[in-house]
Amino acid sequence: MKKRIFLLLLLTGLFLLSGGLNIANASEKITVVLDWFVNPDHGPLYVALNKGFFSERGLDVELHVPSNPNDPPKFAAAKKAKIAVSYQPQHHLHFDQGLPIVRIATLVATPLNTLVVLADSDIKSPMDLKGKTVGYSIGGFETVILKVMLERQGLSLNDIKLVNVNFSLSPSLIAGTADAVIGAYRNFELNQMDIEGRPGRAFYVEEYGIPSYDELVLVAHRDYVRDPKLRKFVDALEAGVQFLVNHPEEGWKLFIRGRKDLDNKLNRLAWRDTLPRFALRPGALDRARYQRFAEFLKKHGMIKKVPPLETYAVELP
Repeated sequence: MKKRIFLLLLLTGLFLLSGGLNIANASEKITVVLDWFVNPDHGPLYVALNKGFFSERGLDVELHVPSNPNDPPKFAAAKKAKIAVSYQPQHHLHFDQGLPIVRIATLVATPLNTLVVLADSDIKSPMDLKGKTVGYSIGGFETVILKVMLERQGLSLNDIKLVNVNFSLSPSLIAGTADAVIGAYRNFELNQMDIEGRPGRAFYVEEYGIPSYDELVLVAHRDYVRDPKLRKFVDALEAGVQFLVNHPEEGWKLFIRGRKDLDNKLNRLAWRDTLPRFALRPGALDRARYQRFAEFLKKHGMIKKVPPLETYAVELP
């Protein structure tokens, strides 16, 4: 009887010890919803995932592609996803509309948005847009960008013809249905046009009166700000950025691992052009920059008021 009790206690102790080790090493699941289909803008996430930087910190990270690109911030707001990829301009608007989400990190730390014309066009500056047709995909912020750029040249939206080309930005230029397009990404559309043999010329929005901003950001529900898993996530993301900047070719291989559909000329060129734009310190927050951009949006009627910064953008503890 005593032997049985001893063996039972011994086995129980071993089980608890083993279980305790398993609990200590158990991965904590984090679901991240991307903003759109997988592309080089998401490079740090996939490098951190495939290099094992998340798992090293005890995180089991799953990256999901949304069926609707408008959904990710809503998923974060509804706590259906721990983290969502969004855009700084849209994040200001979402918060203004009442979504309880905050920016916790940055993926792409510069604007990607540009005004693009064909390289052989007679449009040498935005001033030459008078009387021209300008295509756009999404109204609102893109229209404000165009308005400010034109005002810098002494023009207004009344001096051009706006046409919605949906997401056919470079095709509309090549087909001649638009003389210029706003909303083209400098790391994608310009490369796409080069591949098509119809190179473009870009006018960079931050050089024409638009305050600089973060393009891609990570957002989470405000209730999760003090969740230590998020801090671990951002630390792993930073390790991913540092690795891909130090080893761009190996980083590329990690990015396309298991995804032959990503291994094409456009993505390779976009990877090259996006590398210098990744946030080297994803968790860092430039408070003055965010404040300045919020005031810009308020001035142009995009948001109703400028809220306290800490209510919508934070550096994680």
